[in-house]
Amino acid sequence: MRSGFRYGLMLAAGLAIGVGTAVVQLRQSFAAFGIDNGPWHTGTNVGTADASVATRATVALRGLLALPEREAIYFNATTDSAGRTLDGRCAYRVTGGAIDARWWSLTLYDAKGYLIPNPASVYSVGSAAILPEESNRWTVDIARERTGAHWIAMPDDQRFELTLRAYHPSRDLLGRRGSVPLPRIERQECRT
Repeated sequence: MRSGFRYGLMLAAGLAIGVGTAVVQLRQSFAAFGIDNGPWHTGTNVGTADASVATRATVALRGLLALPEREAIYFNATTDSAGRTLDGRCAYRVTGGAIDARWWSLTLYDAKGYLIPNPASVYSVGSAAILPEESNRWTVDIARERTGAHWIAMPDDQRFELTLRAYHPSRDLLGRRGSVPLPRIERQECRT
């Protein structure tokens, strides 16, 4: 009886450790998808029947829905362009140019992939908010207080991630997603 209990306990502990490790690795970010472009990470086959088991599990843990790449490409960043982890104690400036897609959005999430509540209810900026004269050089500030025309509210001091979605991407963007120019993420001032 004692051996059966010990084996059962060891089996339960092994399962808990294995499942916990898998969940932590899959929640880390879209970096596991394998295509890097500066601070941005993406992959292929997201939202399709051809997606790998790891890709499907990551999407299930981090998102409600992933469209096939002909509909949307998802770029995720957990660091700024200098490689430093995105930190809610700091303000950031994201600068970019034209993105070869019908529409795009930039959204701030917590480390688990959820929106972070903020008093201003400002979570995202989309290309529809960018004036035509800004389309080749736009700026989005990420800070506690509005500092520019385009702003995403930074509600607290926790780590966060940015997701850039390109809807109805061009064939060029699909084919060169690892090398096309994508927005820069630059750290501004930080609170201690």
